[in-house]
Amino acid sequence: MSSELRKHFEELIPLSDDEFATIASCFKLRKLKKHQYLIQENEPITNIYFVTKGLLKASYIDTHGKEHIIQFAMENWWISDFQAFYTGVPSVTSIHCLEDVELYTLSKDDLEKICLENHKVEHFFRIKNSLGYVALQKRILSLLTTDAKERFEQFSIQYPTLTQRVPKTIIASYLGVSRETLSRITRK
Repeated sequence: MSSELRKHFEELIPLSDDEFATIASCFKLRKLKKHQYLIQENEPITNIYFVTKGLLKASYIDTHGKEHIIQFAMENWWISDFQAFYTGVPSVTSIHCLEDVELYTLSKDDLEKICLENHKVEHFFRIKNSLGYVALQKRILSLLTTDAKERFEQFSIQYPTLTQRVPKTIIASYLGVSRETLSRITRK
């Protein structure tokens, strides 16, 4: 089982070999190629995913056919359509591989099982969910209160490697600006 997965858990909680073995038994390795979909809109979602290699984007297509990038996920990040995962509604987002990807899947049933069996694991996921909520709130506030240049500067500081790994068109969509606007900002 992945040393990356164990290291990730142990950033927040200590684990014995037996505890990690129990946790690891609930995860399944999955590999996808660049351009493949992990999740497509309107699917039932029963898994969350921990990325060990590669890069993905979660996006929503509005009624006018415009793509809105909701989040990226690279190494050591979690991704899913969390609304669908937690509530049982069909997915509203699609998750697409921007690079070849290796990730570990964890089903909702197995998540419940390991959280019930080990309160440290429950604590781990509570912290991860809380940090995800904080990041989402920061992103929404940034979209509401900053201009395109400030959003790009924040993005570049917060995710310096993504500016090299993600095409500018996709970064522009994530920032809520046109490709042309992003080009103007990055030339200055």
